[in-house]
Amino acid sequence: MVNLSNILILAEITMKTNLIQITNITKSTKPLVARNCTRFVERFRGLMFAPSLPANYGILLDEQSDSTLNTSIHMLFMNFDITAVWIDSNRQVVDVKVAKKWALAYFPKSPARYILETSTDRFDDYSIGDQLSFSNVE
Repeated sequence: MVNLSNILILAEITMKTNLIQITNITKSTKPLVARNCTRFVERFRGLMFAPSLPANYGILLDEQSDSTLNTSIHMLFMNFDITAVWIDSNRQVVDVKVAKKWALAYFPKSPARYILETSTDRFDDYSIGDQLSFSNVE
């Protein structure tokens, strides 16, 4: 059976022209496609109010520089848990957590530039120290 909410999320992600394929080059896992959120409004909204998220998609929040405070996330107004992957400017994973819906705040263990928000199904695909590559999706 097709899940209509997943189709709507997928449509929102694929309608954006700013898509990034994220590949874990340390582990042999399936790459995922993420919407690259560089504008404040995109980063602020994140996945709030989204009904769900397909397993092979996500959003990549780009804070432009490494920081612990600026890469904190909240889970208010979220309808589902996510895997949060914090990545530094060298594209190395510095922290990974399952972020629970409606939790007040999560901070990375080390400064990060990017936060990848994806499905909880992808939690085991990322570990601290993993090296990632980003490539534009045409």
